[in-house]
Amino acid sequence: MAEEQFIVSARKYRPSQWESVVGQSNITTTMQHAIETGHLAPAYLFCGPRGVGKTTCARIFAKAINQSEGGNADEDFSFNIFELDAASNNSVEDIRSLIDQVRIPPQTGKYKVYIIDEVHMLSSNAFNAFLKTLEEPPSYAIFVLATTEKHKLLPTILSRCQIYDFNRITIADIAKHLAWISEKEGIKAESDALHVIAEKADGALRDALSIFDQIVNFTDGNITYDAVLKNLNILDYDFYFKITEHILANNIHEALLVFDEILENGFDGHNFIVGLGGHYRNLLVCKDPITLKLLEVGDNIKVKYNEQSQKSNAKFLIDALTIVGECDVNYKTSKNQRLLVELAIMKMSSLTALEGEKKN
Repeated sequence: MAEEQFIVSARKYRPSQWESVVGQSNITTTMQHAIETGHLAPAYLFCGPRGVGKTTCARIFAKAINQSEGGNADEDFSFNIFELDAASNNSVEDIRSLIDQVRIPPQTGKYKVYIIDEVHMLSSNAFNAFLKTLEEPPSYAIFVLATTEKHKLLPTILSRCQIYDFNRITIADIAKHLAWISEKEGIKAESDALHVIAEKADGALRDALSIFDQIVNFTDGNITYDAVLKNLNILDYDFYFKITEHILANNIHEALLVFDEILENGFDGHNFIVGLGGHYRNLLVCKDPITLKLLEVGDNIKVKYNEQSQKSNAKFLIDALTIVGECDVNYKTSKNQRLLVELAIMKMSSLTALEGEKKN
């Protein structure tokens, strides 16, 4: 029996309805309302970082507008949807052939939809050739332009489009979506492990799904927190909790030994100091219930943050963040990078000692 062909999660779970789009509810609601009321613009511009659902939403929108116009809800109207990747088809000839297509009315359905991806990659001549069509498109033509770099587009193009800015997807939304896929695929996954994957993806769901597939292969379908740290070469939160304990207790020697252990494990000093800044920021966020929602970590790690934030006062954290910031800025130009980080650790450890002396 032939093995079933593997399909990457980003393709297998690509949303096909508005409801299944992750983390862009404000945009999907507006688009649905525009379709229901028939208030459709001739051109739309979807902009935002990669992997957040711009092309996916363009495809759902393209299908939905024909289905809403008395069309069959089961029909996909794929003959009415034309996609052009401007990254590889950016010449005047490519745009002219697209303009020739625009002149032909749709055979079925009411609208022809043209999705132009990475539209900022069009050459200036191609932009000029496209501009006239964008100014006066036929009543049946709708253009959906997608770009990661809105600032590269001509003002004349921007002024003719309804602009939708897509957000980076939150860590919580990505982790929730990964948990749903894990359940569908029968994969065991620890909540903290999925949070680390979501964090690493930096707001891009497509990146998160690629990392997820990589981890599934690495762990054989049993995703643990330790396995994710090992595979992605990420510093465990425990190192930051441990070194912070020593810094708060003014145990300079113990803190330096933890840093040595981190270097022994093959981690870079710069990554460590940037991570330590993130750790102090999270502790500061825990100090007030109002800012607690800004803490984007798994539930188990959240408990540890709450405990350690009680032991550290806000002044120490702000002063420590200042030291971390100076170290981060000077790291690349430093002749002795290890000593620079060690000096920062000593300075931070001294903060608590100085506070103690002032009290005495």
